[in-house]
Amino acid sequence: MKVFKVSVLTIATLVSISCQSKPKSNTSAHTSEVKEVMEVEKMTQQDLSAYETAYFASGCFWCVEAIFESVKGVKEVVSGYSGGTEENPTYQQVGGGYSSHAEAVKVYYDTKVISFTALVQVFFGSHDPTSLNRQGPDRGRQYRSVAFYKNEQEKEIIEAYIGALTDQDVYKGAAITTEVTEFTKFYDAEDYHQDYEKKHPNNSYITNVSVPRLNQFKKNFKDFLKEDAH
Repeated sequence: MKVFKVSVLTIATLVSISCQSKPKSNTSAHTSEVKEVMEVEKMTQQDLSAYETAYFASGCFWCVEAIFESVKGVKEVVSGYSGGTEENPTYQQVGGGYSSHAEAVKVYYDTKVISFTALVQVFFGSHDPTSLNRQGPDRGRQYRSVAFYKNEQEKEIIEAYIGALTDQDVYKGAAITTEVTEFTKFYDAEDYHQDYEKKHPNNSYITNVSVPRLNQFKKNFKDFLKEDAH
């Protein structure tokens, strides 16, 4: 199994720019940003029944959605919530740390173009899986690293890749904290979160956190990118 050794994006200077605002209330900084959105844009309805699905969580879903959408073979990516027990969670609940869900993405992909194994490589190569309940400047269990599996084959692929990363000491002795969790339910996030990075390129979080994270991924995974993503 080929393992990509990638550098972890450090955002130490961006502590003040976070998915969360005031630590005392544990509410998300996204909240203040999305209040600026004057109009809710609904996702274009399309037939995705011919595509397979995969589910991942690795920090702010704005970032994760943009990364997977740049990958060839991926048709659509939906931001949402998964890994918790509450029904119909809202952004205020999840982003504020008041639920057991994580910000996650649902990836629709063409198995003739890209495999689940490759998506797992993208997942691990685009975030720091050794950072417990944190990704970049965002802290809390809602930003934890989770690789969801729908069947035993997917579980074996995820665990084998974690084993390869560990054996090759890619993270210099740091333990991988990614949860390998059986998929149960995914809840779409509110419409204004979909394609947020694309629609709001001047947002401070996007320019200072999301775009650098995406560019770091593109630098390390050039062979995985769609033609228009280079």
